[in-house]
Amino acid sequence: MAQRHWWQDEVVYQIYPRSFQDSNHDGIGDIQGVINQLDYIQSLGITTIWLSPVYKSPMVDMGYDISDYQDIDPQFGSLTDFKALLTAASERQIKIVMDLVVNHTSDQHTWFKQALADPASPYREFYIFKTTTDGTVPNNWRSIFGGSTWTPVPNEPGTYYFHTFASEQPDLNWENPALRRAIYDMVNWWLDLGVAGFRIDAITHLKKDLDWASLPADGSDGLVSVTKKGQNRPGIERFLSELKAETFAKYDAVTIGEAYGVPQQDLHQYIGPDGYFSMIFDFSYMNIEVENVDEWYRGRSAWTTSDLRDLLFESQQQVQAIEGYLGNVLENHDQPRVLSKLVPNVAYQTAVAAKSLATMYYFLPGVPFIYQGQELGMKNFERRHISEFNDVSSLNNYEMALRDGFSEAEALQWLNAKSRDNARTPMQWTGEAFGGFSEVEPWLPMGEHRADINVATEEQDPASVLNYYRGLAKVRRQSQWHDVIIDGTFHPLTRLPADVIAYQRRLGDRLITVLVNLSVQSSRFSLIQIGEVLTQSGEVTMTGHRITMAPYTAVVMGIS
Repeated sequence: MAQRHWWQDEVVYQIYPRSFQDSNHDGIGDIQGVINQLDYIQSLGITTIWLSPVYKSPMVDMGYDISDYQDIDPQFGSLTDFKALLTAASERQIKIVMDLVVNHTSDQHTWFKQALADPASPYREFYIFKTTTDGTVPNNWRSIFGGSTWTPVPNEPGTYYFHTFASEQPDLNWENPALRRAIYDMVNWWLDLGVAGFRIDAITHLKKDLDWASLPADGSDGLVSVTKKGQNRPGIERFLSELKAETFAKYDAVTIGEAYGVPQQDLHQYIGPDGYFSMIFDFSYMNIEVENVDEWYRGRSAWTTSDLRDLLFESQQQVQAIEGYLGNVLENHDQPRVLSKLVPNVAYQTAVAAKSLATMYYFLPGVPFIYQGQELGMKNFERRHISEFNDVSSLNNYEMALRDGFSEAEALQWLNAKSRDNARTPMQWTGEAFGGFSEVEPWLPMGEHRADINVATEEQDPASVLNYYRGLAKVRRQSQWHDVIIDGTFHPLTRLPADVIAYQRRLGDRLITVLVNLSVQSSRFSLIQIGEVLTQSGEVTMTGHRITMAPYTAVVMGIS
């Protein structure tokens, strides 16, 4: 058995600070709001908080456009507040993990301002600038948020700067050793301050193909996705191994890579025993409901439960083969609410279904990540006009949809289903008008389903989604099955009905069986081994070896 690291035993709670708790009544969540709710977080069995960006930022991309890596944005508080959070969390045996965004900065960062002000400045080499002889853009690459990856430099005809994401997020030039050194110094500064590690944003984009060549268009705009030439490209291993050696490895820090599209043959480099990161997120099924992750307005995918199961199981088996580790997720700040996404029939978007989805992922090998509000069973919203959206990706997809001939109603339908704003509506602490999030109107309108989906109500209901999540944490961390859940091998059970996601975790002669029926139909089947029920969601009956599961139900059994 491989050596167990401290972070393998964690349960992580992701906080999107702007939408978590407003302590100073300005409609925006803040660090003090997080401090105020640490006891609640601790009650969930949480041992690590992943804090989405609180750095100084113009907020074009909600904090993922950083203008100062070593300061806190005044909207969220101050560096003093952050240090107070570290202390208060530590008193509750909770660690803090920060977001690390080093593929790009804000265009308001001092480095970029100096790069624009003086072409001879050393900071010009911190970014990617290209000058063309005919004045046209250097190539036909499309940014993640739509449109060209190149933006003209003011007062320099024919010169452009490169951005994988929004034009306000210029990419850093990782080919430059001076830039890399500046990044490492910043990372170590935060680790010295006491953070336990980082969730590392957009990390597979650091390396670009230096031929900067155009490719055949893959869309009606004449452009091609930047991912074809600027994601998981040869040579990225040099940057990632150096980043680890110069920072994380010196502190035994936990690192979670946001690593879309890592080829199977490269997984061992990323998360093997000597990989660049402690773990990467399992995104294998995160966009199962759309045909095109970059242009999701084009339509929904006709996925089935067996499709979901196959993606889930293939990912787990690939990682197990290289002795790696995954961060397991149902939701995050970039995804719609899982209950709305994976339960298409609204009539079945219930607390039972929310608990069953939790069961599905919580016992997988790896570290479970819970996004704020997920533990309540929060759902997507229903917006009626584009003016109600804030997310830059949603606004860009809306414009692309209209350009491609879709109606406003059709475009809004896609946005309501897929917008990142679904996850960013304020946390629902109570059923009041502003959800107990704030005493004033929040920065983003509240979700519609808060009357009974809120902390105050669910605290009083032993059968609530909230209390179910608390029970899951106890099974994982405090029961006799702890070692099986942390160290047990993964074994799919594939000879069951197609709508049942089933797997086992085995350690020695002890095993856990997880059964989840993701269907509007009841499911009946037999199992050779029946054991002690560790947790159950909904109506599941067992008669001898015969099991009957009502729609969207789940059960976990321990067998020794």
